[in-house]
Amino acid sequence: MKLSNAQQALLRMLPGVDHILEIAKTDHYLKNITKSVLVQSIRSVVENLRESIISDHTEITKNDLSEQLILEKVKNKVETALTPNLLHTINATGVVLHTNLGRSLLASSAIGNLAIIAGKYSNLEFNLSTGKRGSRYDIVENVLCEISTAEAAMVVNNNAGAVLLCLDTISKGKSVLVSRGELVEIGGSFRIPDVMQKSGCILKEVGTTNRTHIKDYENAIDDGTGLILKVHTSNYRIVGFTAEVSLKDLVALGKKYHIPVMEDLGSGSFIDFSKYGLSKEPTVMESVATGVDMITFSGDKLLGGPQAGIIVGKKNIIDSIKKNPLTRALRIDKLTLAALESTLRLYRDEETAIKAIPTLRLLTMPFDCIAEKAQKLHKMLKNIDDPRLNLRLINRSSRVGGGAFPLLDLPSKCIGTQVQGISANRIELYLRENIPPIIGRIEENLFIMDLRTILDDELKMIVTAFDNLLKKA
Repeated sequence: MKLSNAQQALLRMLPGVDHILEIAKTDHYLKNITKSVLVQSIRSVVENLRESIISDHTEITKNDLSEQLILEKVKNKVETALTPNLLHTINATGVVLHTNLGRSLLASSAIGNLAIIAGKYSNLEFNLSTGKRGSRYDIVENVLCEISTAEAAMVVNNNAGAVLLCLDTISKGKSVLVSRGELVEIGGSFRIPDVMQKSGCILKEVGTTNRTHIKDYENAIDDGTGLILKVHTSNYRIVGFTAEVSLKDLVALGKKYHIPVMEDLGSGSFIDFSKYGLSKEPTVMESVATGVDMITFSGDKLLGGPQAGIIVGKKNIIDSIKKNPLTRALRIDKLTLAALESTLRLYRDEETAIKAIPTLRLLTMPFDCIAEKAQKLHKMLKNIDDPRLNLRLINRSSRVGGGAFPLLDLPSKCIGTQVQGISANRIELYLRENIPPIIGRIEENLFIMDLRTILDDELKMIVTAFDNLLKKA
C-alpha cells in the first residue's frame, strides 16, 4: 500500500523505543517500573501509533506524537500490565451462579481455612495417626459420607472429570444406556456423548426425546451392557407429553440384571430448596437412598463451594475408581480441598449452612431484604446530585444460573439508570471497564443493576463509579 506524503512524514516523527525509554527514566512514575514491563508497554504504544498512521482510519496529528502524550499512553499501558487479569467483579446481573463471573462465592470459614492452608505446610498426604503417607481423598470423605449418607466418597477437579472417571472405570469398552432426553450439553459445547466417547464407552440411546419407559432400558440390555446412566436435566426442562424413568426404578432394573447404575446430578444439593419457596430439586441424600451405585455432582453450583467434581456411592465402586490411573490426572489440589472441607462442614446444620454459604443465602434471600438494599443504593446514587442521572426502582426477576433451576424466576428489585447524553451501551462499557468492573444488563434503554447479587460492601464502589462517570462525561 502506497503511503501519502503526510503519512510518511508522521512515521518519520514517530520516536523509537530506545528514545522513549530514555525519556521514561526521567518520569517520576515510570522510572520505578520494571524494565521488561516498561519496554513492552512502549513497544505496544509505538506499534499502535504506527498502525494508526499506516491504516489512515484515525486522524493522527503531530500533536498526538508529542513525547508528553506518548508517555501518558505508556503509563496507561503500564497500569494495564500491572493489573491482575483475574479481578474482583461486581455481579449486578441478578444471576446467582454466573458461570462467567466465577459461580459460587465461598463462605468466610472456607476463605479463612483456604488462606491458612495456602500459606502453611499441611498434612495433604500425610497420615498424622500412623506417621506414614496418607490419601488426600480422606480429607473430605468422612464429612461427605456423613452428610450424604453414602458408603464412600471421593473428589476430583470438576464434575465433567468425575463423570469421565466413573465411566472409564466402570464401563470402558462396554455400552452405557442413556435416555435420549438426557443427552445434555452443558456450557462451552461440552456434551455427555463426547465425555462417554472419550472414556471409551459405547453410547446406547434408549427411548425418545420426550418419553422413555422402563421397557426401553430393559429391551436394550445385552451381554455388552456395562452401565445404566441417568442424567439429571438440571439446565433445561421438557414439558408437555413426557415420561421418564425414576432413579429408583433404574436401580431395581440394574439389580435384576447385575448392572451398575450411575446418576449424574450436575448441580448436586444437600438442601431441599422447596422449603424456602423454590422449586423442588432432588437432593444428594434422596439419590443415595435409592441404592444407586454412584452419584456425581459439582461443588461450585448449588452446593456453594469451590469448583470440584464429587463422587459418592457404594464403597466397592468408589474404591475401584480411586485406583484408576486417570484419577491422578483429575485430582483435586490442596487449596480446593481446604475450601471444600470447610463448606461441607457447614452442612451439618442446615440453618447454619443457609446463613453462612453465600450461594444459599442469595438464593433464599427474602424480597424485602433485596428491596431494602435497592432503596439504600438508590438514595446513595441520588446524593451524587447530578440532574443528568435518572434512576428508577423496578421489579425484575433474578436467575439461579449455573445450569440449575432453568424455569425458576426469583422476584427481585433492580435499579434502572439513564444518563442524559450517554447511551445505555456507553454506560455499560464504562462500568465494565471500571475497577472493579460492574456487570449489569441493558433492557429498554436502561442500564439495570439487580440488587440480589450485589454485596453490601459493593454499594459504595458502584456510587464511586457513577460519580466518576458523570465527572468525565
